[in-house]
Amino acid sequence: MDLNYFRQKLEEERARLENQLKSIGRIHPGTPGDWEPQKPEFNAQTSDENEMADVFEEFQTDASIEVALETQLNEVKAALKRLDEGTFGTCIEDGKPIEPERLEANPAAARCVEHTAQ
Repeated sequence: MDLNYFRQKLEEERARLENQLKSIGRIHPGTPGDWEPQKPEFNAQTSDENEMADVFEEFQTDASIEVALETQLNEVKAALKRLDEGTFGTCIEDGKPIEPERLEANPAAARCVEHTAQ
């Protein structure tokens, strides 16, 4: 298994996810490494109800996207850590090798197909 190939794929995925997160959020100032969606900017005194509803709807959408992206980013970081520790490519449930096709499709995979389905 070419670990440098997977490291490059994971580093590219980390950069892509971080760029997407930066477009809708920011790192939480009180919790380094934790992301939060950008708070909407509007003036409640001059905005009408429809505009405020649109702003809150967009914020809720961004919040759910942020959670999904942050989850993916954490999975990528965990895979990079497994690379550093020498455990990349082995199932965290039983220590058996993860199928090469699975790693090609998702280099951040931590479990083999059998344990993912459970």
